[in-house]
Amino acid sequence: MAQTSEMNPNLVVSHKYPEVTYSYSERDVILYALGVGACARDAVDDKELKYVYHKDGKQYIEVLPTFAALFAVASHNLQLPGLVYDPRLLLHGQQYIEIHKPFPSSGCIQNRASISGLHDKGKAAIVEIEVESYEKLSGELLCTNRMTIFLRGAGGFSKSSEPYSYSKYPNHPVSAVKVPKTQPFAVFEDCTQPSQALLYRLSGDYNPLHSDPSIARIAGFSRPILHGLCTLGFAVRAIIRCICRGDPNMVKNIQARFLLHVYPGETLITEMWLEGLRVIYQTKVKERSSTVLSGYVDLSRLASSL
Repeated sequence: MAQTSEMNPNLVVSHKYPEVTYSYSERDVILYALGVGACARDAVDDKELKYVYHKDGKQYIEVLPTFAALFAVASHNLQLPGLVYDPRLLLHGQQYIEIHKPFPSSGCIQNRASISGLHDKGKAAIVEIEVESYEKLSGELLCTNRMTIFLRGAGGFSKSSEPYSYSKYPNHPVSAVKVPKTQPFAVFEDCTQPSQALLYRLSGDYNPLHSDPSIARIAGFSRPILHGLCTLGFAVRAIIRCICRGDPNMVKNIQARFLLHVYPGETLITEMWLEGLRVIYQTKVKERSSTVLSGYVDLSRLASSL
């Protein structure tokens, strides 16, 4: 928790994060792929073995585009001057990832993070963080992450009658995706494992909400929940498999809104609608008939076999 006794929005939005260097190896890429379910149902899956093994003698393994989210997790924290909240009540609201070039299977990344938004929602506060990730050696921009964090119990800090609201991008608000009412273009069902969150956390997100039963109960859940970014990894894997015909480099942008929690061990059903070069998707938990995630993925092109 921050050290000040009350929220100071001016301190929060003026905070300057130091640049952070993030190095990763092929082992990290493989561990991430396994963490989001690659090859879980079939260890020799022809469409996914390339994420965990040098298939057909290739020199490098391929990297899932959602691996970009790890750069953001590693390069910021919310222990900020002026920000007062209970970390046990933190929820991940939205994620946007823009891919500028394919990721190498190992590398050294320079991350530049900034506060891009802060909003008083009464009983809660919303913090938006932007992280730009550059290849350290070449200086080329690899990807951009924008995260929306929901801090329950941290709102009500406005000093005027108008609720406090700051955005780096006031002319580009993020709107909810409208899911079509027509039949999906494709549907993919995948099972998470009871230990899925324990495996995914090894990629760097050690929030005890995903591993500690007592912390999960304090946050209002019956048991530890799956990371929202893990659920996103499952959904984008489904899109790459069904729409991109297994080519992860077709993905340009990813937008996700986290709607509801997932318990490890539940079954995920991802429905996809193709609108030009945009895939609109929603992911449901089969056991509870609940939508847990929705958003879109923009593609650079369509697979010739569609």
